[in-house]
Amino acid sequence: MTNHAPQVVNVQEPQPESQRLAEAFRIFNQASEELSTAYTSLQGQVEALTAELAAANGALRQQYQEKAALTERLSVLLSALPAGVVVLDADGLVVQANPAAEETLGDALAGQAWDKVERTHLVASDTPGEFVNDSANAGRRYAVTVTALDSAGGRIVLLHDITEAHRLKAQAERHERLAAMGEMAAQLAHQLRTPLAAALLYTANLENPELPETMRISIAQKAVARLRHLERLIQEMLLFARGEVLGREEIFVADLLHELRQTIEPLARASEVTFHVEELADNMPLQGNRKAIAGALTNLLENALQAASHSANSTKTVGGEVVLAVRRYEDALAFSIRDNGPGMAPAVTARLFEPFFTTRAEGTGLGLAIARGVARAHGGNIEAVSSLGHGTEFIVTLPLARPAVGLEITVDMTENNYV
Repeated sequence: MTNHAPQVVNVQEPQPESQRLAEAFRIFNQASEELSTAYTSLQGQVEALTAELAAANGALRQQYQEKAALTERLSVLLSALPAGVVVLDADGLVVQANPAAEETLGDALAGQAWDKVERTHLVASDTPGEFVNDSANAGRRYAVTVTALDSAGGRIVLLHDITEAHRLKAQAERHERLAAMGEMAAQLAHQLRTPLAAALLYTANLENPELPETMRISIAQKAVARLRHLERLIQEMLLFARGEVLGREEIFVADLLHELRQTIEPLARASEVTFHVEELADNMPLQGNRKAIAGALTNLLENALQAASHSANSTKTVGGEVVLAVRRYEDALAFSIRDNGPGMAPAVTARLFEPFFTTRAEGTGLGLAIARGVARAHGGNIEAVSSLGHGTEFIVTLPLARPAVGLEITVDMTENNYV
């Protein structure tokens, strides 16, 4: 018979109902406290955000008020501006225009294409950027500038009425020309007085009945020479003051140099001066007035001969020499006239092209001014390079032949140059 030991079973006794309720209330209270803490924190955050939003709204309101005030001031300023202001969008349509612009270009500009408005009311003048109103305010002159307004392609057009400024400028230029003409008249009177006095003196001697025939002829020749000098001075003065209409003809360089050589070589031999001509290989054409161009170059060559003759008559071992050379620079020809004369000081060189300025007793002082005028009338210029003891070089630049409708010399008395 087997004896079995008794088994022991531990059975947990159920908790009382009061303990379970107490635990549930504890958990509930803990959750309530956590929710209350979270709510309090959330309420604080809401209050902070509300304060920040109120501050931001206040700042935005202030900015709006400032921008509104600025917009109002700009609108008043735009309306009060005497200059016309037109705002364009990226398509070139008028977005806004102030009263001055509407007065100039007409009402109801908004929505119109600026190109059409410009063609209808503005006519380009001879000055770049300046236009003449060809509609309501006929004869008014405007300076028109167009500026990019933003990256989207907008533009702003400014129309500034410069009619009065243009009138004052023209009046000032006229006064300057009148003053220059008065000064020139005084200089001309001074230039005329000396040869006229000499001619009167010579002709007065002709009244002497006891004057020998040979002396009478000599005095008459001197009087005629003085009168011819007066005639030349007056002719050059008229050419300088009135200008000369230049025709359009084709002038080949080889023919021009041949003509100059025939004119200058006898004068060079008489002055004991060596004359050289350096020609171009190509016989290229110029365009303009042959007589005027040849006359200007002849005048410069005669001046060079007179300067070089000082070398021929001095104790220098090297005789006088004049060189006429032609070089091409792109679309222009440069005629270089060099001499080995005594040269000139910088102060003299600076005044060479002034009317009536001359270093020669028999000079009129108009030859170089006329020569420069001829060169400029043909679209070129003349420059002088000289220094004491090293001779002088005149460089005449003339453009090669191109289509044109004729040339005309006019005189700007304020600068003593042809334009």
